[in-house]
Amino acid sequence: MSAKPRLIAFYLPQFYPTPENDEWWGKGFTEWTNTARAKPLFRGHYQPHIPADLGFYDLRVPETREAQADMARAYGIEAFCYYHYWFGGRRILERPFQEVTLSGRPDFPFCVCWANQSWTGIWHGAPDRVLIEQTYPGDDDYRAHFDYLLPAFSDRRYVTVDGNSLFVIYRPHQIPDVRRVTDLWRGLAIKNGLPGLHLVGVHDDPHWNPVQHGFDASTCQRLPQRRGWISRRRPMTWAGQKIAELRGIPTVHRYQDVLAELMPVQEPGVESYPMVVHAWDNSPRSGRDGLVLHESDPELFRQVLKRAFELRVAAPPSRKIVFLKSWNEWAEGNHLEPDLKFGHGFLRVVREEWERMQ
Repeated sequence: MSAKPRLIAFYLPQFYPTPENDEWWGKGFTEWTNTARAKPLFRGHYQPHIPADLGFYDLRVPETREAQADMARAYGIEAFCYYHYWFGGRRILERPFQEVTLSGRPDFPFCVCWANQSWTGIWHGAPDRVLIEQTYPGDDDYRAHFDYLLPAFSDRRYVTVDGNSLFVIYRPHQIPDVRRVTDLWRGLAIKNGLPGLHLVGVHDDPHWNPVQHGFDASTCQRLPQRRGWISRRRPMTWAGQKIAELRGIPTVHRYQDVLAELMPVQEPGVESYPMVVHAWDNSPRSGRDGLVLHESDPELFRQVLKRAFELRVAAPPSRKIVFLKSWNEWAEGNHLEPDLKFGHGFLRVVREEWERMQ
């Protein structure tokens, strides 16, 4: 196996209409709906983000999925990590991943992240509106969940670490008695002929020790704080006004000012795979309740990516994993896919830094 970093990009499937989104947000709603109708909320605010090479695609189209894989491969990305939604047996947005596994196409590695959190209207100004509640009914449901994922875990394209299928859990601390659940899944993997599972928990605390909770490793998403932070420490101004005093706008940080907060860290004794954020602006979803990393650009991101690579340089080849956040979260301004402003700029930085590694 190559000594280069193993780059895995999170992948959002919400780019095709579903009955649930039709009911909640209107006929034909997809992630493009919020992306395309976004407006600048302050002077210099980069919105809307308009896709370039791949256009406003539909993930029901196999050629789109092939084009995404071809592009990712060309820039050194090893795999997509598909967000997967399971609510006590109910699945949402499962079609793209299901078609990838059933068709064998694209011939591009993948893994799964269980996005185990309730869906609410928080990003649309209705935080008390619960659309689907994330529940944990018990062992029968955990077994059914494993059985659903088993064909993917067994797929030759599925990402492995030390021979074990990589399975990411977005909110490990929300699973009741999580250590017992991970033990159950590991046992089911062995029983079904797999070498095992490599379980990774997503956490916002770099001190969180995954082994104590039944996981093999963690990955930490680092973002600066929301409202109130800038007014105390680094106020920004437009037209003579502090941005924290303006009404109707999200929390804003200049990317260059919060590089320290974005840099991945490695705590002694904790097996943690860096997660790097190249850009962020979820105001298309959440308006003034959002968070904007203002003036992000490829060269600033290069510093964050370099640090991530440095942290994994001494790791065994199978564990030189760096998560990219993310491939296509357009309504969060968090997409490596090319847009009209930056084109392939962020992707070029990924490839250049990846190629520099021996």
